[in-house]
Formats: sequence, structure tokens, C-alpha cells
Amino acid sequence: MSAKLTRNSYGKNAVNLSKVIRHKDYHEFKQISVNISLEGDFITAYTEGDNKKILATDTQKNTVYALAREHFNSSIESFGIYLSDHFMSHNPQIRQVTIDITEHSYTRLSFDDNQHPHAFMGNGPAKNTARIVHNADDLRVWSGVKDLLILKTADSGFESFIRDAFTSLKETDDRILATQCEASWLYDTNGQDFTACATAIRNTLLKTFAFHKSLSVQQTLYAMGEAVLAEHSIVKEISLEMPNKHHIPFNLEQFGLINKNEIFIATDEPYGLIKGTITRE
Repeated sequence: MSAKLTRNSYGKNAVNLSKVIRHKDYHEFKQISVNISLEGDFITAYTEGDNKKILATDTQKNTVYALAREHFNSSIESFGIYLSDHFMSHNPQIRQVTIDITEHSYTRLSFDDNQHPHAFMGNGPAKNTARIVHNADDLRVWSGVKDLLILKTADSGFESFIRDAFTSLKETDDRILATQCEASWLYDTNGQDFTACATAIRNTLLKTFAFHKSLSVQQTLYAMGEAVLAEHSIVKEISLEMPNKHHIPFNLEQFGLINKNEIFIATDEPYGLIKGTITRE
């Protein structure tokens, strides 16, 4: 029997890094997790155990920490680009580098309208994300957000869906719409202020979610993506995942009470998962 190795990659995952940026009067705190994936001329490492072209994953980890000292002072996108440039320029056997970064964001605490210089609070479960894919021909940058828990208690319904022998779900024109949204958008260019762009795009997503009259999660997902493309010409495409965090009305009639769409059971599993990618025509 003959065998052939096709596409392959290797790298280091979950490189967890915290950095304090010390200004004269205050500190910044950054906490990230970096995943690195390398593709290239590594076939003999697999087929012959020849490691001459292998950049050890431990070296990749150390590179993240060493380069962060001087080069992680702004956005996760800019740091990811610098990392990918380093791996590409120092290793001719590498054809493509993929860097994924997740950022746990913090805000300085405020007391009496004054920000504390070095005390912070985490900004909930939501995390900023970045993906950089760098090869000899192209450099593509995605920004995003995940675990963004958003909810609204009105302007959401779900009606006129298929009913068959196994359908038990009741139609409604008034329900809670809750999701733990994940969004990722691809930029047309790479020299912008990534932090400002991501903040503005995130605001567009939230505003559209809040004010959209939702007939389904699918419709709201599309409206959110469509709004980002309409308001931000720098975005080439956007992908969203919106798991439906169900809030099911509780039956109070068994106690002789009326539930005026006020009391719900919050359920995490099972859940509906809606995905979509919106691009420019």
C-alpha cells in the first residue's frame, strides 16, 4: 500500500499572555491567548522523522512572549500581523502562518468620576478576537467578538414555521430573544486603527440587534451583517453565529395563575444554532 501526506500544519495553541503597559500616571492591562498554525515544507518530519525544518512549538511560544515586550502595545490585530511577519521572514520553509488571538478585556475602575490608575474590572464574558492569515501572496486580517451575550424582551417573534407530526413549539409574536453572539469580519485593507474599527463595528451590531423588529434569529442575523456592510466600507464580509438562548414561558396555570409573558425558564441546552456569512455583491 502506498500513502501520501496531503495538507498538514502544526503549531502552538493557548499561549496565554498578560502584559502591563506602564505609563507615568496609569497602567494598561492586556490579557490574550494566542494560537499559532504553520504550513509549509514539513513533509519529511512526518514521513521520515527528519526535524531539520521544524520550528519547535516551544520556540513559537517563547517568540510570543519575547516579541510582546516591544511589539504588543496596541491592538491584537497589529500584534498578530507582527508575529506572522516574524515567522514568515525568518523561516523560508513556511508557506503560510495563521495567528488566532483572543483578548479578555478589562476596564480601569472609576470612583467619584476618577479612573483608578491600576485597578481593573473584567468586561464580562465577551472577548475580542483576531485572525491573521499570512502567506507569500496575501495578508488577510479578521477582527471579531465572541461570547457577546445580548438579549431583548420585546420586538421578537417566531411564526408560520413548518408544523408536522413532531412539532410542539407554539407560535409567538412576543418572546425573549437572547443569544451569545460570535462575529468575525474580514477587512479590505490592513493599515487602519483596528481598535477603533472594531469598536465602531461592534456598536453597529448591537444597535441593529436592539432596534430590529425580529421575525426570526435568521432575519436578525442578516440585518446585523447587512448593517455592518452598509456602514463600514472597510469590511469585505462578515460571519455571525447566534445560538438561541431559549427563555421558555413557565406554566403558571397549574397554580391558578396567569403568566402575562413575565415568568420564563432559562435553558442552555439543547439550543438552536444559526450561522450566516454576508458579503458584498
